[in-house]
Amino acid sequence: MLQKDVIPTSKGNLEITFLTHGSLLMTWGGLVIYTDPIAEGGPDYAKLPKADVLLLTHDHYDHLDSQVVGKIKKSETAIMYNMKCAPKCPGGAIMKNGETRTVQGITVEAVPAYNIKHMKAPGQPFHPKGEGNGYIVTFGDKRVYIAGDTENIPEMKTIKAIDVAFLPMNLPYTMTPEMVADAAKAFRPKILYPYHMGETDASRLTALLKDEKGIEVRIRDLR
Repeated sequence: MLQKDVIPTSKGNLEITFLTHGSLLMTWGGLVIYTDPIAEGGPDYAKLPKADVLLLTHDHYDHLDSQVVGKIKKSETAIMYNMKCAPKCPGGAIMKNGETRTVQGITVEAVPAYNIKHMKAPGQPFHPKGEGNGYIVTFGDKRVYIAGDTENIPEMKTIKAIDVAFLPMNLPYTMTPEMVADAAKAFRPKILYPYHMGETDASRLTALLKDEKGIEVRIRDLR
């Protein structure tokens, strides 16, 4: 059974289903929105609804699975992604960091997602600056931040009014619990879900933020 949470908004409930890793299914106002759906560790997508909106943060195999995209997309599905996703998933709209679009009545803002510290080789970050996207999606009066693969980059300090945040927490590719805590203290989401966790001990994050009033840490099965 897939875990689900319900977030009330000014225009009806936002239901978030936790699929796997960086994969989420969100339904709101009759719309079906997927982020980074993949098969590995994921559900049977044939049993899930087709996508109205598909948000892809970057082209790595654990975020872009073209076979899954083929299963859940419709002819009218709006697909948003960065430039490197386009060859693997034709027909979408490229969003650069800083761009905002209205898609199926929801506002989608692409924000930076990259590494500063963690490198696959000297000078070669796992996620280079300017390539990957995080997304801030507005559902009525609620703003949801899906960070993609990133560290606690300076741009996070400028993000405001986030109700729900998904921040990645696994090494060596993204953030330590300490980095996630630092990011959360900077922009103070009301609800924080660590995701893309790998084998990271999520209790470390809970302990780091236990005295931060106004930030609720929710742990779900998103390894």
